[in-house]
Amino acid sequence: MKEKHSPWFKDAEFWEHYAPVLFDETRWAEVSAVADGIAFLADFDFYGESSKPKFKSKPKVLDVFCGFGRISSELARRGFEVTGVDITEGYLKTAREDASYEKLNIEYIHSDARDFTRPDYFDAAVNLYVSFGYFSERKDDLKLVRNVYESLKAEGVFIIETLGKEIAARDFIEAEWFERAGYMVLTEYEPLDSWTFLKNRWILIKDGVKMDKILTQRLYSASELRDLLFEAGFSKVEIYGDWEKNPYDHNAPKLIVVGRK
Repeated sequence: MKEKHSPWFKDAEFWEHYAPVLFDETRWAEVSAVADGIAFLADFDFYGESSKPKFKSKPKVLDVFCGFGRISSELARRGFEVTGVDITEGYLKTAREDASYEKLNIEYIHSDARDFTRPDYFDAAVNLYVSFGYFSERKDDLKLVRNVYESLKAEGVFIIETLGKEIAARDFIEAEWFERAGYMVLTEYEPLDSWTFLKNRWILIKDGVKMDKILTQRLYSASELRDLLFEAGFSKVEIYGDWEKNPYDHNAPKLIVVGRK
């Protein structure tokens, strides 16, 4: 799975056409609940009522692969000091414009997450919406997690919300058609290398024009992702099946892993 050319996630044209399909209204509608979940898992206090003095001041949050800034903006609205990092300049341009319009003070940085660190600075970091595992090599995932670890203060928290390997296998379908954001969409899926990767093919059709893109994601089981965070240096790792701390079991809708420094 080595990258022979520039990886797909650096393809600006891909993001321009596929963003409305990948990040539809459902994703936007859940932003407030996700922000609540982040605060709950990180022991943040939105209202200044926490018994933990370190969170009486503005928590500093790093949004890894921040995209359009959905979560960054929501956390900033609640008074947090937010830094968003993303490799797609087009997304950051939109995020900056939206933040300016709302007069939100958010720092957006154009960088590959494998290269970004700010030692001992953040109280928490988040990586959301199944944006973990798109590097071709596991060592790059580990490098990202180590960068986050180094960027967190003592007792800082890293929250990853992703598609667990168990859920991918449980809910697997080979293909489906649907309409979204004005496109007719065909998705095709194929597990590779004994479920090490999940190959995703997205075909978009609109006004007689067809676009076709293949993305490949490394899948982690809960235990594999836990081991990765321990390898990066985290002293404690918790695993949940939703934002309310319910167990990651056969009924879990998602995999949430919380690493504590």
